[in-house]
Amino acid sequence: MKTNRILLFIGILLSLSSFYFVKEAIYTVDESKFITYQVDPENMDLQLYWKDDQGQNFRNFKNLKAKLEKKDKDLVFAMNGGMYLKDRSPQGLYIEKGELKKSMNNKDSDYGNFYMKPNGVFYITDSKVPVVCETSKLKKLDGIEYATQSGPMLLIEGKLHPQFIKGSKNLHIRNGVGILPNGQVLFAMSKEKVNFYDFATFFKQNDCKNALYLDGFVSRMYLPSKNWNQQDGNFGVIIGVTE
Repeated sequence: MKTNRILLFIGILLSLSSFYFVKEAIYTVDESKFITYQVDPENMDLQLYWKDDQGQNFRNFKNLKAKLEKKDKDLVFAMNGGMYLKDRSPQGLYIEKGELKKSMNNKDSDYGNFYMKPNGVFYITDSKVPVVCETSKLKKLDGIEYATQSGPMLLIEGKLHPQFIKGSKNLHIRNGVGILPNGQVLFAMSKEKVNFYDFATFFKQNDCKNALYLDGFVSRMYLPSKNWNQQDGNFGVIIGVTE
């Protein structure tokens, strides 16, 4: 009788353990809480913007849109593209049209999301291939047309950043970028405040292998095709798609 009770107890523990791990494995987030835009760099005009022809910071989508219209270009999508310093200069690596505008930031610090290592770089090669990778793995800048450094990485080879905590109360509007299995770029911004764990999970649900956090409560997106028309803000780098 005692042996049977022990076996029954072990069976219950195994059942509970199995339930726990299955529950963890199928953890998902509600994708309706995010607004997204998918870009094929080979067939769409995706660029990074910082300053206009007079050397003035664009600062927001409204100014960028107006400047582009003077060049007969229509802005169809825009999103802030990485962290910046007080003077609105990029906090880390920035390359525009093949020109190095700001060098890589390899500093260590306990302050700020940018330094939550590993951080990373989103870049597009001169052959229109988009990449998100850890900063430490980007050894050469040759052949890069556009690049912006930010942090932390959201996904690293399919795994969530090790410092993210499920259920964290660190909630903000957040935006980021990931690379889809088909090689296209997935831009996303939360419509409501989310933590890092859930934001990274969103990209994982969409089968991204690597994804990068761009910024937090300052995040904005301009996407009139989805009736999302935020044109305010005061940014450094802006990511834009034109027609």
